[in-house]
Amino acid sequence: MADIIQLLPDHVANQIAAGEVVQRPASVVKELLENAIDAGATSIKLIVKDAGKTLVQVIDDGKGMSNTDARLSFERHATSKIRTADDLFQLHTKGFRGEALASIAAIAHVELKTKQESDDVGNVIVIEGSSVTSQEVIVTPKGSSISVKNLFFNIPARRNFLKSNTVELRHVIDEFHRVALAHPNISFALYNNGSESFNLPISNFRQRIVNVFGNKTNEKLVPVEEDTEVLKISGFVGKPEFAKKSRGEQYFFVNNRFIKSAYLNHAISSAFDGLLKNGTHPSYFLNLTVDPQTIDINIHPTKTEIKFDDEHTLYALLRSAVKHSLGQFNIAPVLDFERDPSLDTPYSYNNKDKADTPKIEIDRSFNPFKEETDSRARAVAYKKEPASSWESLYVGLESKGTKTNQDFSEVRFESEAETVSVFKNDKDVEHIHTTYQLHNKYIVSTIKSGMMMIDQHRAHQRVLYEDFLKNLTVKEAMSQQLLFPLQLHFSNQEIVVIQQLKDDLEHTGFMFSNIREELVEITGVPVGVPESEVSIILEQLISDVENEVPDSNFSATDLLAKSMAKSLAIKTGQSLQKDEQEHLVNKLFACKEPNVSPSNRVTFITMSVDELDKKFI
Repeated sequence: MADIIQLLPDHVANQIAAGEVVQRPASVVKELLENAIDAGATSIKLIVKDAGKTLVQVIDDGKGMSNTDARLSFERHATSKIRTADDLFQLHTKGFRGEALASIAAIAHVELKTKQESDDVGNVIVIEGSSVTSQEVIVTPKGSSISVKNLFFNIPARRNFLKSNTVELRHVIDEFHRVALAHPNISFALYNNGSESFNLPISNFRQRIVNVFGNKTNEKLVPVEEDTEVLKISGFVGKPEFAKKSRGEQYFFVNNRFIKSAYLNHAISSAFDGLLKNGTHPSYFLNLTVDPQTIDINIHPTKTEIKFDDEHTLYALLRSAVKHSLGQFNIAPVLDFERDPSLDTPYSYNNKDKADTPKIEIDRSFNPFKEETDSRARAVAYKKEPASSWESLYVGLESKGTKTNQDFSEVRFESEAETVSVFKNDKDVEHIHTTYQLHNKYIVSTIKSGMMMIDQHRAHQRVLYEDFLKNLTVKEAMSQQLLFPLQLHFSNQEIVVIQQLKDDLEHTGFMFSNIREELVEITGVPVGVPESEVSIILEQLISDVENEVPDSNFSATDLLAKSMAKSLAIKTGQSLQKDEQEHLVNKLFACKEPNVSPSNRVTFITMSVDELDKKFI
């Protein structure tokens, strides 16, 4: 029988590897930024066009590459980061697999310009789908500039799987944030379609967080510091009152590398136990420094998963460090029954060296044996008059023409209107309610053929969704004016999303008086929307738009209606009065599609009498 196993060509192997390493433009951004950091750059610029689909370019001022290194860098498993397998347990660089550039070159048009400081001229290499088309000498500044154009040009199926520009740009910005936060000692800049989105100068860690997420973030941060033989922790956690419904601001950095860990995330959540509202998540920006020998990064090509030798110890240290910081800065309430608050030293007295000796004043004329008759006499300053009788209050009324002996029998009152009742006796009236609330979650209603159970949350979502969709298309929504303008703070990226949706939001009833950098001022809200829910609605809307919005206008309108309906619908566990239950049932069956919620989930089920009878057989 003939041999059937054969080696794959390099360009095929590179495309297979690219399926793991390069999943979307954000993957290219991550790999190129990490290479620039490994090159010792102090200033890095990221330029993207069409969310990275057309162009991803990274320019750095690192040490550059020689002519040979520039050509060899695009070969599979060619790297300068490690030499032997033992080096995998002493990693101090971002990359080490030697697959990134080869994978990127296999599915895109790549142009690399690089020059070392000691050389007079640099090199430019152009690669299209793993094949080198040209390599020439060029005049270029020190460092490297690599451009990745037309991603997935030779794999149209992969390109069709990419999401809209809004979603892909969100992923690019997320990767940019992860790298920029881990390295505050490097300046970063991001340019999107020719406009500057971020310009982050060299700073400390706290200032870098503020520069990325806005000036309002500064007051939300609580410092966390812990130094042990096993683990060194530094960074910040967010105050509980600023917790968000999304997990956007959660960052773990292990040895300056961003990682994802559900186990360590649970340690943070348990430290905040009892301080957060249901459905909200704490923010944290924590740097963890451990011995490189105790971790294994070579788990997945994306290098965001790490295996620890002793996860239980890290869990306990992380939880206690965060809990200690929350208590130290009076974020978490402390129960100490032996503590007397009146004995606490005021902050203004903390820096005083010694306490002042109290001055004692003595009344030398005081004589405890002296009779007190004179002092008592002096104490009485007025003479108390005896109270007159109450009859004197009415003296003189007759003289003013008031008739004291009034005959009330002569007074006539207006006759009361008789209310005619349909029923002669109130006992004959029977109040019939056709609905009943079960576990504050379902509404049970009787129908001719049996009974019906309605999910109140999904049903209300359907009602609100159709109302909002009608307002958005007809553009005749009612607005409720606020007595005082409501000011909400958002990051610059969130402000951009709100500006894009401003017209649609105004059609639902929102009124904006001012939208500027990191601040939104609202003067009107839709009727029935409580003021306290506005920030939650907008946060949920921004999260939905960044992750799901398609390009078509109708779909954007549809998403806006879905997001607002999801935020404002009555929640599971909310008790409803009888009239509220009946009103919700009537409104549901007045909808065009009462059977399913906006997310295509069943809103109610029915059970006939025959089905009930079978239960009792």
